[in-house]
Amino acid sequence: MCRTAARALVLIGLSAATAFAQAPDSLRQQTPAQPAAPAMLRLSLDDAVARAIERNPTVAIAAKNITQAEQLFQQARAVTLPFVSGGVTTNTYDASRAFNGEVFQPQTQATFLLDANMPILAASQWARVGQARDQIGVATLSTAEVRQQVAIAAAQAYLAVIAAHRQAEVEQRALDNAQVHLDYAQKRLEGGVGSRLNQVRAAQAVSTEETRLEALLLAVQRSQEALGVLVVENGPVDAASDPAFEVPPVGAEAEWMAARPDIQFQRSVASAAQRVVSDSWRDWLPTATADFSPQYVSPAGLFAPQRSWRLTLSLTQPIYDAGERRATKSLREVSLDQSTLALTSLEIQARSDVRVAQESLDSFRRSLTSAQRAADQANEALRITTLAFEVGATTNLEVIDAQREARDTETTRALTEDGLRRAQLDLLVALGRFPK
Repeated sequence: MCRTAARALVLIGLSAATAFAQAPDSLRQQTPAQPAAPAMLRLSLDDAVARAIERNPTVAIAAKNITQAEQLFQQARAVTLPFVSGGVTTNTYDASRAFNGEVFQPQTQATFLLDANMPILAASQWARVGQARDQIGVATLSTAEVRQQVAIAAAQAYLAVIAAHRQAEVEQRALDNAQVHLDYAQKRLEGGVGSRLNQVRAAQAVSTEETRLEALLLAVQRSQEALGVLVVENGPVDAASDPAFEVPPVGAEAEWMAARPDIQFQRSVASAAQRVVSDSWRDWLPTATADFSPQYVSPAGLFAPQRSWRLTLSLTQPIYDAGERRATKSLREVSLDQSTLALTSLEIQARSDVRVAQESLDSFRRSLTSAQRAADQANEALRITTLAFEVGATTNLEVIDAQREARDTETTRALTEDGLRRAQLDLLVALGRFPK
């Protein structure tokens, strides 16, 4: 009954399509055409990484830290340079003041003042200039580390897209095999040589594979959206091709350790902290300033010449500060110890990263060889089982089991290939070779 109804629906659909094809052009033109969906952007791994570094807001924020450090350096440097200011003062009294006919205080008098001030001995301020310059280097290396983190995230998202595609392709082949088996079981049933049980089992296998395929296709879309977010595209982005990672030999530790952006950054932090501690002795030195102030008074008074200047030299030596400078130095030493310990911990982690990445790479290479062999064997077993079922030497349960086993081994091979690509990426990152 269900099959008859299906045939009726198909005939109705064909009749409607024929009638529409034979209808006048004016009638067909009334149906609005659906706009074609825009083609999805497809990128190579290098292009995806480059776009992520160029467009990702995280990198832009880190780059602003360099600008901020540069401006802080300018502020610290400005304190050690001459400072010149000028001013005008006008005084108006109720009346002028005179003595023996000589006006010594005009009713309205303007004073034009120029003041130039410069430190001539400011050891602690001069030290802050070098310390601020160090922070520019720290911010620059911090930005490089952020760039690497964004590049790694983009590469991992790219590999996730490839892995999702591979699993969906494996599932599509499994669905095709299950559909072929269902068609064969359906034909046998209609020919009177098959059983309803075999047909139902084959249909169940098709339904199961369709469910798995839908989930995997959704995983593909999600991974494409994640890649699109990282490369700052307003839409999903697909992987154009499989990346070819060129993994170099590990080499000497000093070489690859110095190439890692995180090690470079932490070393710059420790070096900057060491400079601050080393400059602590400058806080005990005196400070000296020179101030030169020329002025012009108009009109001149009896006791106030029209032109005059003043030069002031001052020297200040802190004598007692209740231990403030010692406490400041102790805090700087604590900061240095923290940065040094962080560097030591990071170097230990870096060595572990290289060892683990190398072992993972070797392990996945061996596993991939086994997974490829297992997939080939499972496909051969499926072929033999299918032929045996067609000649009546086995049941369809064994065919379904062989199909499931072939699908699982193909999935394992796809996952192992993804693990190998990720291990190659991890080793490049551990050696400081990614991004290039």
